[in-house]
Amino acid sequence: MNVDAHHHVWDLSVRDQDWITGPELQPLRRNFTLAELEPQARAAGFDRTVLVQTITVAEETPEFLALAEESELVAGVVGWTDLTRPDAADELARLREMAGGRYLKGIRHQVQGEPDPQWLLRPDVRRGLAAVAGAGLVYDLVVLPHQLPACVKAAEALPELTFVLDHLGKPPIASGEREPWASDVRALAALPNTVCKLSGMVTEANWRSWPEGTYPPAELRPYADTVLDAFGPNRLMYGSDWPVCTLAATYSGVGDIAAGLIVELSDGERAEIFGGTATRVYAI
Repeated sequence: MNVDAHHHVWDLSVRDQDWITGPELQPLRRNFTLAELEPQARAAGFDRTVLVQTITVAEETPEFLALAEESELVAGVVGWTDLTRPDAADELARLREMAGGRYLKGIRHQVQGEPDPQWLLRPDVRRGLAAVAGAGLVYDLVVLPHQLPACVKAAEALPELTFVLDHLGKPPIASGEREPWASDVRALAALPNTVCKLSGMVTEANWRSWPEGTYPPAELRPYADTVLDAFGPNRLMYGSDWPVCTLAATYSGVGDIAAGLIVELSDGERAEIFGGTATRVYAI
């Protein structure tokens, strides 16, 4: 089973996506629906997907669970809830009891937008993360490179919780810098309760300068190789990051790029990245 472990949808008539600002992101300022995604996913060979939260609004997660309940494509939802609330455990239980609640597989918060680089280590956040573990869910990390040391400490403190690093931790691919990102990623990968998504790379790169038809772009390989070496295929999973990826490449193009970056692996190892890891981690 091939799994796209990371994509989004949104309807601007329901609520604004206030992070879509500036001329570079204007192509994203429209509705993106499962009806648009599904034929592309099927054509690219993906059987199931994981739908991931976009904004810190409590209403979004129940909406995503309802979509999963009605969809033959979405096999899991990574939603959002306020981890700092004292009753976070009760709120997670409520989400799992509502329509589509069985599709709730994980929780995510835009840690990348938190000014405190130690946000994950706050006592109230740690209590919320423990509630996520207690609910049998995983926690997706959307962070910037300077926040990776806190991710390491959080994963060390909560060995019972699986942490999934989204988008390789957003390395500075466009500048070509690798340190301290690479060292911090290796430190995170040294912990057995961590997993990484091979996702979000194209929009961190100099994609406007790529020669047409050059797949995979050479500037991505050092970063892909780093996480492959650190996590191994059985702790690495593919995600398209649709529709954000469409700023740089088509849905199928992003999959082709990822396939090109792991072409030297065995069939079994590639199958892990394109489905096996996500199936286990998200209990699909």
